[in-house]
Amino acid sequence: MQRILSGIKHTGQLTLGNYIGALKNFPKFQDEGEPFIFIADLHALTLPIEPETLRTNCRDLAAFYLAAGLDPKKTTMFLQSHVSAHAELNAILQNYLYMGELSRMTQFKEKSLQLNENAIGLGLFAYPVLMAADILLYDANIVPVGEDQTQHVEIARDLVTRFNNRYGKILTMPKAVITKVGARVMSLSDPTKKMSKSDPKGDIYLKDDLKVIRKKIMTAVTDSEAIVKYDPENKPGISNLLAIYASLKEISVADAEKEFAGANYGTFKTKVADIVVEKIGALQERYHAALASGEVDKVLAEGALKAAKVANVTLKRVQTAVGIL
Repeated sequence: MQRILSGIKHTGQLTLGNYIGALKNFPKFQDEGEPFIFIADLHALTLPIEPETLRTNCRDLAAFYLAAGLDPKKTTMFLQSHVSAHAELNAILQNYLYMGELSRMTQFKEKSLQLNENAIGLGLFAYPVLMAADILLYDANIVPVGEDQTQHVEIARDLVTRFNNRYGKILTMPKAVITKVGARVMSLSDPTKKMSKSDPKGDIYLKDDLKVIRKKIMTAVTDSEAIVKYDPENKPGISNLLAIYASLKEISVADAEKEFAGANYGTFKTKVADIVVEKIGALQERYHAALASGEVDKVLAEGALKAAKVANVTLKRVQTAVGIL
């Protein structure tokens, strides 16, 4: 049975992009293999975050995991920081990735541009090392990621090759898998940019009032052509809305395009708003129920115990290989 590993770093409000790119797809993995789905709270520390915000975000995300359909009996859900092997393996693996490789990572270059050079933390620079530890601890075969995270899986694969060439077959080679439809949801106010938790007008937050969600879609930036067709280069706004609609309806973009042939933009946006409000409304109900039940902390505690049993086996294997008594 294949091992599946994924997680989300929850530093701001979760968006429709998080739902389409990750949350919506997680339950499918329960029938395809053995999923380990975690909350990346150690990664959240790479940029400043208030302690209470981090604690709230972690419980929030766990509740959304449950709301999205993850079953604790089928999926191991846990907090990254609750399994100490993540930090321990990170300390070893940082010696097998090089500064030149890490400095070329797109995410580091983009985020460091927004910071004073003297304020760039080591954790942000070494982010891919910890991410590699996250993946490799569970002998993950499959790693579902967004398009902007594939580079991190590739560097983890490079590390596996380097490590195994030196010590033998110790680490399992992971493979990145990207959702084909709606993997990269763009901002409604600027469809050339990813929906990224920082644009109140362009981002749809999973905790938004449903009336607000509808309004955001109805006022989404489009174009003056008045033809509903998928053309990301020339019609990024319409293409983004088509991808959102197709993903939530679980149909191809081509089929969504056919459905709206001849439709005006008002009709098209209304239909997109209807499906988004339907799906997010139901998700919100389940999210509130999960929080009210008190189930979240119990699920995370039990998940950490299950995850640690698997992770510690890999950690011991690596420690023995490199010579740690």
